[in-house]
Parts: sequence; C-alpha cells; structure tokens
Amino acid sequence: MLYLHDVWVNWFEGEENGYNVCHFHEWRSDDSVELLDQVPLIKVDPFLYAYIENDLMELPAQLLEDVHKKAFIRKNHERKQLEYCFVVTDGSGIIAIDTIGYHIPIRKSRLIPRQEQLVYEMVQDKEQDTYAIELHHNEEKEYHILSLEPELMSGLTRKERQLKQLLFMALDQLYQTKNAAQIRYWYTEWKPQHYENIQQMTFKEAWYSLYEEAKTGWSSKHELLCENLIKGQPFFEKLWELEQESKVN
Repeated sequence: MLYLHDVWVNWFEGEENGYNVCHFHEWRSDDSVELLDQVPLIKVDPFLYAYIENDLMELPAQLLEDVHKKAFIRKNHERKQLEYCFVVTDGSGIIAIDTIGYHIPIRKSRLIPRQEQLVYEMVQDKEQDTYAIELHHNEEKEYHILSLEPELMSGLTRKERQLKQLLFMALDQLYQTKNAAQIRYWYTEWKPQHYENIQQMTFKEAWYSLYEEAKTGWSSKHELLCENLIKGQPFFEKLWELEQESKVN
C-alpha cells in the first residue's frame, strides 16, 4: 500500500457534494487545518471516486478493511491513530476522507498543490484497486433544491456557493408557506418590469419561475434577493454574517 506523510487537511464535515470541499486556494485563515502524519493512498476507478467524492453513502467493506487504523494524525506533539482515514484518487481528482469511525465519508478535504502533484506521480503507473459497491438503487444521484447540480455551482467562489445555498434554503422555506401574495412580492422584487404578469400568477407559477431564473449563475441581484429574503430569520442571518466576515487566505 502507498502512503503519504505530513499531509495538511482542511476537513469539511457532512458535505455531500464535492464542490463544497474547497480547494487550497479557497481555504480561509479561520479554517481548522490539521496535519496527518501518515495516510494510506488508494487509486480507484472514476465511478468509485465520484461515489466517494459526491455522496455520503456506505464505503466498500474491503476498502475500509484495507485502510483500518493505518492513518495517524499529529496533534499537540502527539501521534493519534485514526479508524478509517485515507486519500483516494482516480488519477484525475484527489480527496482525503476521514469517516470518524463510521462507514461513510463524513469528513472530506482537498490537499495542498505540492501534495497533489506528489499523488499524481505516485499513482501514475499504479493499477487501480478494485472494490465492490453495494448500490441500493440503479439510479444516478438525484440533485434537488438543497443539493444543487454541480454545473449550477461551477465557476463560483466559495462565498458565492455558500450564499447561493443560503438563497435556496430560503426559497425552499418560502415554498413550504404556499403563500401566493408573498411569493408574488419576491418575484416582483427579482423582476419588477413584469409586475402586472406576476400579479396574475398562481403560487406555483411564481415560485417555479423565480427558482428557474435564480438557479443559474450568481450576481449582485442574487445577493440582494438573498439578503432581503433572510431578514428576521436569526439562523439564516448568522450564516449570512459568517460569509460576509470570512476571508480567503
């Protein structure tokens, strides 16, 4: 088995989608970066890699057995053994995983560029490790309003992705109200030039129109809608404030 040493990781916990596991250039000064003293490196096929990177599903039993207690983290000059922790690549993408003792990839991290380059060199001529996945559905992963398709997040910065998710959390909450007057108001805020048409719309027509138009890209218009939608909601307001205060290194 291949091993990496002295690996800096910035864990993103409970992230289903790989686009929320930020690359090194988006790490922030207030992120909690840790040092893995030793971690196994596994090369898998692109299908399994995508399954690990973009889901929170059970990992193959044999993979877990292969990496069991083979990783160590260094904290306060102490070397601590980790239950199931490894770096996985398909030769193209790279991601570090720590299950914190479970059988699903709870924590995910990217590597720093120098270590990514080392991974590519180490696996260049290595055969893929083969692991069987037990799929309960013969379906592709389903994306939804709280887990947007990767193409809808493509090209956005970390802050923009976080605010976009916040906007769609607020839109989802708005959907639960089924309040036609309220959704007409917000759709008019988004598209004031269509005021008269919007007043004739049903709740579903107005909500789906706003959803379809807001889901692509990110702009100052999106940010303003998000800021106004969350006013008076302490949990959402706190998330908003955290994004405004955060700084990329």
